[in-house]
Amino acid sequence: MIIETLSTFPEMYHSVMGASMMKRARDKGIISFTAYDLRDWTYDRHRTTDDDPYGGGAGLVMKCQPIFEAVEDLSGKSAHYWEDEPACPRTGPAPRHADGPAPTVVFLAPQGQRFDDQLANRLAKSKRLLFVCGHYEGIDERAYALADEVISLGDYVLTSGELASMVVIDAVVRKIPGVLGAEGGADDESFADGLLEYPQYTRPAQFRGMEVPAPLTSGNHALVAQWRRQQSLERTARFRPDLLEAAPLSDSDRAFLKTLNENGRDKGKALS
Repeated sequence: MIIETLSTFPEMYHSVMGASMMKRARDKGIISFTAYDLRDWTYDRHRTTDDDPYGGGAGLVMKCQPIFEAVEDLSGKSAHYWEDEPACPRTGPAPRHADGPAPTVVFLAPQGQRFDDQLANRLAKSKRLLFVCGHYEGIDERAYALADEVISLGDYVLTSGELASMVVIDAVVRKIPGVLGAEGGADDESFADGLLEYPQYTRPAQFRGMEVPAPLTSGNHALVAQWRRQQSLERTARFRPDLLEAAPLSDSDRAFLKTLNENGRDKGKALS
């Protein structure tokens, strides 16, 4: 997968994309990553990407002109870099994948679709993702005409779209086959099947009076699977009962959830 970002602070990605899972994915050739500087698509000597908002008000608004030209160049929709005399006075490197697959252009904004595991799965099937990251007070509304996806992480405000894009990129990349060490490693994680993940334990079996649950040390794989499923159901019922409404539940799942309601209200109301 090709992953690219367009922002005014491309250096913010250095540590995140150069360590841990992201570094391994890049080293394996599973993903290709480039952080582009939006300032490379500006014309004035100050490389200005923002201006005062029409109508007045606090803060600055990101200009639509450099965003349009950058996305067009990165998408191979302009001739700026295929002519002898470039039409755009960029100072940065030429786009790496302008002749590659068309990117899915992603904006991060409060009005976007709430990001979740289902959306991460959908984006993970893309061949190329281009994240346009806002800053300051926001982005000129006209730039959203370029968007294929507009995503919101939640009902709060971040300093920049770079931070939000890092979260989305991490969640998406771990869905790509071959990225995680264990085959199918993402299949049992929280939200993968609509539920929270079951509790995890490792050595030692006893620590300060706290013991690992007996099913996990029994060697009985069927018992382990049953325990994990029931723990996942119980944890979801207690902490995120809203997820149960859309989760694919079997008859045995529903029977177990019913026992939670019968045996203690402190478990949370599992099913109405």
